[in-house]
Amino acid sequence: MTNGADAEARRGGELDEFLRYVAHERGLSPQTVRAYADDLREFGEFLDRYYGAPEWSWGGVDRLAIRSWMGDCATRRGLSRTSIARKVSSVRSLYRFLHVEGRVDANPARAVRTPKRERHLPGFLTREQMDGLFETAQMRAEAGGFHGLRNLAIVELFYSAGLRLSELQGLNMLDLELMTDRVTVMGKGRKQRMVPVGRVALRAIRGYFDAREVVIAGATRPDVRAVFVGQTGKRLSVRQIQNIVGEFLRGVAGETGLSTHSLRHSFATHLLDAGADLMAVKELLGHASLSTTQIYTHTSKERLKAVYRKAHPRA
Repeated sequence: MTNGADAEARRGGELDEFLRYVAHERGLSPQTVRAYADDLREFGEFLDRYYGAPEWSWGGVDRLAIRSWMGDCATRRGLSRTSIARKVSSVRSLYRFLHVEGRVDANPARAVRTPKRERHLPGFLTREQMDGLFETAQMRAEAGGFHGLRNLAIVELFYSAGLRLSELQGLNMLDLELMTDRVTVMGKGRKQRMVPVGRVALRAIRGYFDAREVVIAGATRPDVRAVFVGQTGKRLSVRQIQNIVGEFLRGVAGETGLSTHSLRHSFATHLLDAGADLMAVKELLGHASLSTTQIYTHTSKERLKAVYRKAHPRA
């Protein structure tokens, strides 16, 4: 092999070792591992162009090369600051691994300042919109039928407990403690938390459970552990729950791009609007960092500003 081919094979081997490490030692999801692989492959392709030859090594890359790659991502490819920050994080992780393994002398990405991420105010529903959503869901549930009762329980629990889509979809019967009005949730990073459930949501859940028992009893090989199931007794998929909630959201907010996560955003925003403590909301949401929760205070402030400008005679 030529020197260029030797260098390329060596870099590829080190990259493969890193990907095996994050997959098996750190236990990251297949999607995250693929994202690492894609980011680092793109970084390597840029460095081939940057150095003009394939003989470069991971240890020979400096901070200037990384900053040039960031500039290329922003100008030539038009990537957002959030996407660029994620890609730089992938490079940092690779170099941290190579440094610990003694493959490089230093981590050149450590001193690179990543672009400040955009902070998008999350979409949420007003109190009036939430009332309209629940009114529709309640009417369908009162009409009778398994689907109406189940769908009411889904939207009530989403809003009552501020759950993520994956958390609600993965709920098992043993996670719900109806006698103590709470639910045990498996959140991000496999971290468990206990969240209270309101009386209205509990009433909807109990009504759904009666209908669920009939479906489970008549199904062939039903998923008896799952809380939310379809007519065949199988656990609802993420897509099915998105479709259910999406129909309700379009009914009260039209085509505004709201999603199942908007119920979680509404949960947090309405709590803070009513004077809830920020740290308490952080724990309820299962956020690792208070800064993640603080974005909801911006949402509340923007709403207050809008009210002020509309109502104050000299605003």
